[in-house]
Amino acid sequence: MTIAEKQAELISDFDFLEDWEQKYEYLIDLGKGLPAMDAQDKTEDNLIRGCQSQVWMAASLKDGKVHYKADSDGILPKGIVALLVSIFDGQPIKDILDADFDFIEKLGLKEFLSPSRANGLLAMTKQIKFYALAFQVKS
Repeated sequence: MTIAEKQAELISDFDFLEDWEQKYEYLIDLGKGLPAMDAQDKTEDNLIRGCQSQVWMAASLKDGKVHYKADSDGILPKGIVALLVSIFDGQPIKDILDADFDFIEKLGLKEFLSPSRANGLLAMTKQIKFYALAFQVKS
């Protein structure tokens, strides 16, 4: 699936949920489904600055596609980073760099999150783009 298709599917899933309590539970479930990140990847270099909780993200490039690994010590940030990884993991560099992040507003996450969590979400999205840009420069 393309990034846009994954975003549309996620928006549809969120629209189906009736209230923010259900959406909160959905995010927590996404976090529970996030593959474990190796302890050696939970380094200071992989720590995302600007998050209220500790959130780590690492990326690798294989066959022109960026693969993300992430984790958090908080249940909600872990769900948020899992949501982002589910959309952008395994996508081509160019597609990630060209991707629109307006789906976050369509999900209503900015209204749902506290200002500090919204800043963390912004930091996560910047890190996703940063990795793709770094891989593009190396290519």
